[in-house]
Amino acid sequence: MKTLIIIPSRLSASRLPGKPLLKINGLSIISHVFKKAEDANIGEVLVATEDIEIVDDVKKNGGQAILTKKDHKTGTDRIYEALQKLDYKNIDLIMNLQGDEPLMNIDDIKNLNNQMIKSQSKLGTLASKIKDKLIYKNENVVKVNTKEHLDDLNFPEAVNFMRKTLEKDKNIYNHLGIYCFKKETLIDFVSYNQSPNETKNRLEQLRALDNNIRINVALAKSSPIGVDTMEDFLAIKKIMKYKN
Repeated sequence: MKTLIIIPSRLSASRLPGKPLLKINGLSIISHVFKKAEDANIGEVLVATEDIEIVDDVKKNGGQAILTKKDHKTGTDRIYEALQKLDYKNIDLIMNLQGDEPLMNIDDIKNLNNQMIKSQSKLGTLASKIKDKLIYKNENVVKVNTKEHLDDLNFPEAVNFMRKTLEKDKNIYNHLGIYCFKKETLIDFVSYNQSPNETKNRLEQLRALDNNIRINVALAKSSPIGVDTMEDFLAIKKIMKYKN
């Protein structure tokens, strides 16, 4: 099966405008994510964006990028436009990797791809174990509730995604910003209107569950922080400088 990774990105993020082009170790966040995706070596990688500055930055750093419309409500709608524009015929799986996760583990990207191929799942994502109790109440960190306890071998279904939950609830994990769609599932997903559940919680994955598209969840080794705020950016910068 052939996989294409598309990374949606835009400068006008509400909480931290301009974040894709913030630099860490001399390279923009979006180009760090692009290079991570390339290093996973599971297929071609492309950035889909509404901003010419992002296209220029990615190309300058050796990547591929395509300009999309500005009026997309979600990243998945944006990656679908990119897929249509480029008219990829022989692609089976499309991975939507969030452009603000420069610490995403390469092995976790590979694992999600392998699980999708092995299980013939329609839509898959990643989650990690929650180590900090404060995460349960933190609305910036999305949680997923799975049907079964998550381990290295299984790929259970997601029951729900939420922004806050109770610690005593069973099978709650930290959701990571990555999705892998079968091509037909992506076409179905974007054909549905945003569901009330999706807009209320600001979580596009709820559109899938609300339209009976099952989402399977693989266990991630690491639990990277995404860049949502200036605090996140400074924390990630520190980690990446230290790794260097």
